Amino acid sequence: MCGICGFVGAGTVEDLGRMSDQIAHRGPDASSAWYDDDKQVYLGHRRLSIVDLSGGTQPMWTNDERLGIIFNGEIYNHLELRKQLIIKGYKFVTDHSDTEVLLHGYREWGIELPKYLNGMWAFVIYDKTANQLFISRDRFGKKPLYYTQQNGVFAFASELSSITKHQSVQALVSTKSLKKYFAYGYIPAPNTLLQQVYKLPGGHNLILDISSLQHRVIRYWQYLLEPTDIIPANPEKVWGEELVDLLDKATQRRLMADVPLGIFLSGGVDSSAITALASRHIEEGKLKTFSIGFNEASFDESEYSTQIATLFKTDHHLEILSLSKAQQLAQTIATRLDEPMGDSSLLPTYLLCHETRKHVTVALGGDGADELFGGYEPYKILQKAEWYGQMVPKPVHEGIRMLAGLIPTSFSNMSLDFKVKRMLRGLSYPAPLWMPVWLGPLAPTELEELFNEPVDLEEVYSEAIENWENCPSRNITDRVLQFYTNLYLQDDILVKADRASMMNSLEARSPFLDIEVANFARKLPHHYKYRNGETKYLLKKALEPVLPHNILYRPKKGFAVPIGKWFQENKFNWQSNAHFSALNPTFVKRCQDEQTNKQADHRAFLWNSWLLSYNYFNS
Repeated sequence: MCGICGFVGAGTVEDLGRMSDQIAHRGPDASSAWYDDDKQVYLGHRRLSIVDLSGGTQPMWTNDERLGIIFNGEIYNHLELRKQLIIKGYKFVTDHSDTEVLLHGYREWGIELPKYLNGMWAFVIYDKTANQLFISRDRFGKKPLYYTQQNGVFAFASELSSITKHQSVQALVSTKSLKKYFAYGYIPAPNTLLQQVYKLPGGHNLILDISSLQHRVIRYWQYLLEPTDIIPANPEKVWGEELVDLLDKATQRRLMADVPLGIFLSGGVDSSAITALASRHIEEGKLKTFSIGFNEASFDESEYSTQIATLFKTDHHLEILSLSKAQQLAQTIATRLDEPMGDSSLLPTYLLCHETRKHVTVALGGDGADELFGGYEPYKILQKAEWYGQMVPKPVHEGIRMLAGLIPTSFSNMSLDFKVKRMLRGLSYPAPLWMPVWLGPLAPTELEELFNEPVDLEEVYSEAIENWENCPSRNITDRVLQFYTNLYLQDDILVKADRASMMNSLEARSPFLDIEVANFARKLPHHYKYRNGETKYLLKKALEPVLPHNILYRPKKGFAVPIGKWFQENKFNWQSNAHFSALNPTFVKRCQDEQTNKQADHRAFLWNSWLLSYNYFNS
């Protein structure tokens, strides 16, 4: 796990140094750089040593120095690929470096290389013979990669703020991306907060011609739901056993490391499953698990993590924290976040990573299970929402919304008034917009107030609309599953996991996002994901022989902190800067006042606005 950066074209070694220094937290173990002034190619690397500690130095080159690579991530099937390449005649210098496998793999398979990989990655290969850079990002976008082409330079980096350290790159905020940020709560790829700077989407490659600085982006993989219509005689048993076997193998692959390793254990279904499966492959008492609990009982789940740790005899580390400490750390986290993303569970995730890093360098978690197997609350109302949208006339709907507005405001986690008001807000718009409007900080009418201008719904919600329309299945549950996986997972959940872990120089791994598990989930019919009010139906059935019933079927709580109450009590200091120049200060102030007076719950908007107020790009 590392940080990478570099550029082609105008610039100096000092530019590369500043870019590399900006991502030092991603790789504290080593720093290296390579450059060719004549070709104007500059490559920088920050290393967090995980595999082949003595032999994985980067940039790494082939013996003939034709190919060089800088790489962020882990390839979990690298030993199998190494064997294939050795049979084909390739000679390896390192003992077991996955980086060298990528170099020889590129020589053998060219730009088809990513299709052979099982892992997470963002890498850049410099091909001197072809005079090009080959850049690739893993299928789900677990590892970040930003790029820009402006003022005679093509620059790239693991984090947005690193790119802005190049003297030729302008850090100008994109109003279009700001609208998307307040519509979704994150900025979907390929957009970024800055003009002319882009995220390479997951499942894409980029090829840059060094002479002309012309580049092209190519999709090599896409998560599309293609449910099978061939159902076995006993699907819960047959598919359940297959799923557990796939998860077991995925977990075992991710236990590969030359450094201490552990498990994030919340006590929920997903992290408990990973703990149970990992315990099969590690000696009793040697598996380390990590949890945080809170003094405030309504936000604490530590009793469940302790139950699982006891059951599987792990070396468990539980840190009890106060919510006031989490609130105090918020400003520190905001200034280091890089591109803002508005998931407030970033706070407890950061704290968990901070405590975990005191003991290990790698941690496995349960990210991806909710998206792949249907673990979110909105699935429970989709059919009713469809009926409501078809049967309730708009004037009646507006009347119902007005009545719902009279429900007293509560700042509790997922309170009844919050869920009712959010549901009705989403149903004011066409079905392709339901999910972003339900989940996002602002509804379209509020966006218009914030920006003092009409909002083009097709432009602001283009990613959600595209996912809805491109889903091979016409079933509404499948369409929502695809939204969660292609948008929410990549640009919210995985960004949160990457930033929270890498701010603490910790590598986070996700067995549920193994390509074999993902392909299983793609073909699983939707009624084996959500059925009769039960989320993650087949996953829970599959895990019944593995986990206790009270863990599998307890209500989903989530990793929450009381940001609504914090804003109501004015716990945060606001910054003033250029990010707000496009926003209506009257609207912002009204939301602040209504929150303070408990007239409305604007927690998501205020959190997103507060994060945006920290101008870390020009610091």
